[in-house]
Order: sequence, then C-alpha cells, then structure tokens
Amino acid sequence: MAVKKARIVIIGAGMAGLTAANKLHSVTASKDLFEVRVVEGGNRIGGRINTSEFGGDRIEMGATWIHGIGGSPIHKIAQQIHALECDQPWECMDGNENKATTIAEGGFVLNSSFVHPITKLFNNLMDHAQGKMSTTTTTTTKGDSGNLSVGSFLRQGLDAYWGSSKEEKELKGFGKWSRKLVDEAIFAMHENTQRTCTSVADLLTLDYGAESEYQMFPGEEITIAKGYSSIIESLASVLPPGLVQLGRKVTRIEWQPERHEAMNMENGTCTRPVVLHFSDGSIMSADHVIVTVSLGVLKASIRDDDSGMLMFHPPLPSFKAEAISRLGFGVVNKLFMQLSPPHGRRDEHSKGFPFLQMVFHSPQSVFRHKKIPWWMRRTATICPIYNNSSVLLSWFAGEEALALESLKDEEIIKGVSDTISCFLSHSVEYSHDYEVKFSEVLKSKWGTDPLFLGSYSHVAVGSSGDDFDTMAEPLPKRSSSHPSASPPLQILFAGEATHRTHYSTTHGAYFSGLREANRLLQHYALC
Repeated sequence: MAVKKARIVIIGAGMAGLTAANKLHSVTASKDLFEVRVVEGGNRIGGRINTSEFGGDRIEMGATWIHGIGGSPIHKIAQQIHALECDQPWECMDGNENKATTIAEGGFVLNSSFVHPITKLFNNLMDHAQGKMSTTTTTTTKGDSGNLSVGSFLRQGLDAYWGSSKEEKELKGFGKWSRKLVDEAIFAMHENTQRTCTSVADLLTLDYGAESEYQMFPGEEITIAKGYSSIIESLASVLPPGLVQLGRKVTRIEWQPERHEAMNMENGTCTRPVVLHFSDGSIMSADHVIVTVSLGVLKASIRDDDSGMLMFHPPLPSFKAEAISRLGFGVVNKLFMQLSPPHGRRDEHSKGFPFLQMVFHSPQSVFRHKKIPWWMRRTATICPIYNNSSVLLSWFAGEEALALESLKDEEIIKGVSDTISCFLSHSVEYSHDYEVKFSEVLKSKWGTDPLFLGSYSHVAVGSSGDDFDTMAEPLPKRSSSHPSASPPLQILFAGEATHRTHYSTTHGAYFSGLREANRLLQHYALC
C-alpha cells in the first residue's frame, strides 16, 4: 500500500484561513507529513477584508480598525511590514480627532450642554454592561439579567436618568423639540452607533450577560495606512504559487461521523474521510478540512429548506447546529460619497464638511421631515473620511443596511442630499455654505453577497459565550466511550465567530486560524 501524505484543505482565504495556512506551511517538518491547500469561492483573497480606492483615497469596504494596538497581532504585523505610513491619503488617517458637530433635525445645532450629559450617561451604561464599572455605580438593572438585552438595559438607564432629573423643559427656538425629545434622540444616536459596532439590527436582540466577556486590547484604535489588505497579502506571501485556489466554491462537504474503514483500498492507496464538492462539479478529498466561512454562510448551510444550501452530509450534529442557530450575525454596510466641486478638498483655512452627528426625530414622530428616507433615520453620522477630504462616509446596520444594497445610486444620492439639507441648510451656522451635491457613491453589499451573507457575529439574546466555544469544537466529537471511532479532526472550524472573547474582529479571526493550525500540528506531534 502506498503511503500518502495527509491533506489539509482550508475553505476560505480570509484572515482565519490564511493565518492557518501560513502557520501550517511555516513548520518545516510539516511538509513531510501533510500537504495544505486553500480553496476560496471568490475571485480575491481577504474575505471580509477588502481595501479599495475611491476619490483618490484609500478606503476599506470591510474591516477598518485595529481595535487597540496594545498586544494586537494585527498591529504587530502592520509594524513589521511598514504598513502604518503612506503618502496616499487613507480612511480615518487622523483617527477620531475631528470634533463632532451635533445637529438636531431641522437644523438646530446642539451645544455640549445638550450632548455631553447624555453621551456621558450612555458611555457609563455601556461601561457597566461591558464590566468596566462596578455594579454599585448604577441601579438600573431589574431582577435577573439572564434574558436581559443590552437595549433594554440602556433604556432602563435612560428612564432612571429622567426619573432623577427635573421637570420637562420647553426649548425656545428649537422648533418642535422639547428637552426630553432631544435627550432621547441623542441617546438613540449613540444606540445607532452601537448597532454598527455590534452588527445588530436592534440592541434589544443583543445579550446583556455576555457583553462583559468581550475583550478589547488597550491603546488607541487606528486604521492601516497601506490598507487592511496589506496584512492579508503579507500572510499569503509565504505560500507557494497554486496553494491558494480562487473561484473554488464548495457546495457540499461529505464527512464520516461514524466508524470509517480508513484502510479501504482505492488504486493501492487509502481513501480520505472527507470529500468536498465544488460548484463546477469537481471534487477533492481531504483528511482534514478547516472551515472558515462566515457564520452567515453556516446559518444558511444548516437550513433544510427550498434554498438548497444544505452543505454538510450527513448534517452537522445538533449541538453544533444549535449553536450556529442561536448566535447572532448581522449586516453592517458602509456608504462612501464623493462630493462634487466646489465641495472637494479645500485649503486649510476653509471650512470643510463637518463631522456631522445627526439627531433625528423618531421614525414614528409626527414632527419628522417627510423627505428624509426611512433608511437614513438610524444613521448616526455623515463625515469626511479625514479632515477636509472630499469623500464622505456613513455606516448602516440591520434592515437599513440591507435596504441600501438594493437602492440605485440616484436614489441614494437623493436620499442623502435631502437628509443633509434638513440638517445643514436650515442651520444658521452652515446654511450659507451648503448645497451639497455628490458625483459618485460606493457601497458595500455584505448582506446579499452569497460568500458572506452578513458582516460579523454577536451574542444574541438566548445564546451565550458557550456557543462560541461550541463553534470551535472539531468534528467528529471525541468520546472516551468510543476511542476507536471515525478518523479524528475531519472538520475543524475557524473564523471570528469561533472566538469567545474576540468575536467580530480580525484579530479574533487571526487567533482562531492559529488555534486550528496548532490543533493539527499537535495531532501530528509537531508542536
């Protein structure tokens, strides 16, 4: 019988997949024991990392920030490859230093006496939810937090704040706005920012109990001058040509959860326990498969419905499928807009487009401006991607993010222009300076892209951090009562949605790729 090298196939050439491939390939002794292949369904590497250009500036269609530079492996790689400096302007190259201008719908500029108390309240509540503040500092939680959502906790905090404040005040010169309406709308603005941070359609679906498990690296949050894709390209650069195969979309994964006769002979060699089927009709066998597809794709892959997406044969065991179902996976999209002259880049003495924080009337309010489209009303900001850039950026989450994907460019331009008009053209401070026109827009479409079906994961109400640990468990599940069951480590799982404390991040995906590579190296006694 011919002895074959084990074959490891990694599905997905994003951060997790390429990190795993990089690690496995870098171990010299591994080349005698196994071969590694990466199959990617798309026509590029990077996954949810996708650096692009717009209006002469470098932008990120997907992952944008290094979330804390202290101890971040992404920051370390960026330093090593000198990716943190560049002559070409890039998105958020001046960080978060721009001072925000907060305006209420109708053009009413809100000074710090309005904005600061509510911002401080919101930040304190989020610090409490994330375990950064002692439980004695607030008494807003009622009863057991077992099924409490972040959204309900935040609203309890706002109610308590109102309960301790003075009577309702009328505001002169602020149209239909009362002080309570302003407070609630500022609070809602911060909630909408939090929705994009956590990839939830509604904070009422975000679990409160798990929020404190999420870990942040210390230090500032920064963007990468040469683009996030430079990190991906660095990881892939050590891999030999042909190891990463593009345009190879997996449609079916056959595996052996029960006892498998590994010594069955086929042309004098062993058969491998896993068989991958591709969209072009080809197949590939493997001893180990690392699945790094998004949680959105995994959710679609376990739905036994008319979509025909059922990927695993036999289906995943219930413990795995239930964790996939319980965890949350939302849609976040970015919208870039190119300002037409004369609102392009200006000199340092001119007033560019402001870092605009928008305080909207409630979508149900009779006072709302009817020409503002519904999909704009839960967007917190419109701002230049750096000071005086002619490219503006807004973030969208949930239903609004999905709606954005199907809108025509002309509809987007009109909707955004009408919204800006309601804020700036009625403002005494800005009315003389703004009739904003856009020449071009560019949007991400993570929700409807079949290779992703969303943006990143979160702990939904009804799930917990335990589900991330379950996501990371390889198949078949080993049991002490069945030590001689089917071949081990047939299907392994990596990606941001498999990391308990760093989910939703590129560094979480990086750590998960290392974890699964090391699991296989340990299996072959190479680490």
